[in-house]
Amino acid sequence: MGIYDRDYIRRPPRQTGASSPGGSVFGAMRLWSVTTWLLVINIAVFLIDQLILLRILKIGYVRQFGSELVPIGVLEQWGHFSADLAIAKFQVWRFITFQFFHAFPMHIIGNMLMLFFFGRLVERYLGSRRFLAFYLLCGIAGPIAYLLLWATGFLNTTSVTMLVGASAGVFGVLIAAARIAPRAIVLVMGIIPVQLKTLAWFLLGLAIYTVLFFGPQAMHNAGGEAAHIGGALLGLLLISRPHLLDFADRLKPPRKGAPQPGGRSGRSDSTRRKQAAAVDRILAKIKREGIHSLTEEEKEQLKQASR
Repeated sequence: MGIYDRDYIRRPPRQTGASSPGGSVFGAMRLWSVTTWLLVINIAVFLIDQLILLRILKIGYVRQFGSELVPIGVLEQWGHFSADLAIAKFQVWRFITFQFFHAFPMHIIGNMLMLFFFGRLVERYLGSRRFLAFYLLCGIAGPIAYLLLWATGFLNTTSVTMLVGASAGVFGVLIAAARIAPRAIVLVMGIIPVQLKTLAWFLLGLAIYTVLFFGPQAMHNAGGEAAHIGGALLGLLLISRPHLLDFADRLKPPRKGAPQPGGRSGRSDSTRRKQAAAVDRILAKIKREGIHSLTEEEKEQLKQASR
């Protein structure tokens, strides 16, 4: 089975309609998934900040990375997270903006590969709006976990230590994907087959080990691993209780002419109960056997229910 035949990478069917004119650039952009938008935005921000502003215009700042001074772009200076800026100076936007900056090429490559492989699986499971809320909330959980571990002495950092990267949100996505399709086989480094749940729990265990044993010595990116733990734990909570993300669907204004709950065109209580029971059976089957066990009919039922 090729990689594009797997459920966690397969593209959803193309939708057509008046709002998505075929062949136009804007029509194609309307069909982009949230995962695709996140990939494009992260890569664009990295290229603009690192390659254009820093390399060509020769402007920017530096940060301490181990024993070296590493240059950073001016946009990253505005958007990175630190306790001093986000908490003491109340620049709360940094809880979100830091998620779209990366320190060096391998940093963004690793994060975007993980998001590419597993983001669409979680997005199809949750729906686009709830997935975006899920991703950003897991990202926010990263610096919160970092602050808690720093305040309790597990991390030997300072109030101006910088935190950047999509890793917290991506770890949340990884843990969620492992709950949705635990027995899916992934190839580590392209050659070593492991179950998705094994990979997810191994990486989470590695993050916990790094914080416990290297955090007090400020070694091995323990601060970043603390953020990974925060994103993973919130991701586990939200994918286990997806109703906590229902607020994201309610942010969408109702379409004109759409049936209202309790109205003449609304579904009866009996119909809603039947659909809820069917969805419960499907979710129980996913938990027992993984998402690969679903029939096409069950997948369609789940898709309709998520809408």
